[in-house]
Amino acid sequence: MKISSLGNLKKIAQQIKKKIKVGHTILLYGDIGVGKTTFTRFLINSMISKKKKIEVLSPTFNIVMDYMINKINIRHFDLYRLKKKEDLINIGIFENLEQSLTIVEWPEIIKKKPKNRIELYFKYSKDKEKRYLKLLKFGNLKKHEFRL
Repeated sequence: MKISSLGNLKKIAQQIKKKIKVGHTILLYGDIGVGKTTFTRFLINSMISKKKKIEVLSPTFNIVMDYMINKINIRHFDLYRLKKKEDLINIGIFENLEQSLTIVEWPEIIKKKPKNRIELYFKYSKDKEKRYLKLLKFGNLKKHEFRL
């Protein structure tokens, strides 16, 4: 699907918000600048009241940012700088998966992925003028339809 406008990406985040819950994981794949952090910002802000928005930054340097939204713990990871799978254990990415909503940018280093997950593949067109998104569902998310 085409996601060349921020409005399209925001609508997709709002649709996904309706289907996800604590214990689910969202894995975000794609080149730098293709929209992974922007999607996360839209998703997290769609979970809070319309009047109150929060700053959602890329956790590239922190590696993980935690947000508490409506009593839901959201863990936002950026694995871009990690090189070894042992680093995943050190940052606690697999801890308390059932008690939080986990969002992971650059998840390629993860070999054994969580069962209940959505994988989003962001891609530029060859001329970098357009962006596209492919959505895959696993586990108990497989039964859901997304009208994007």
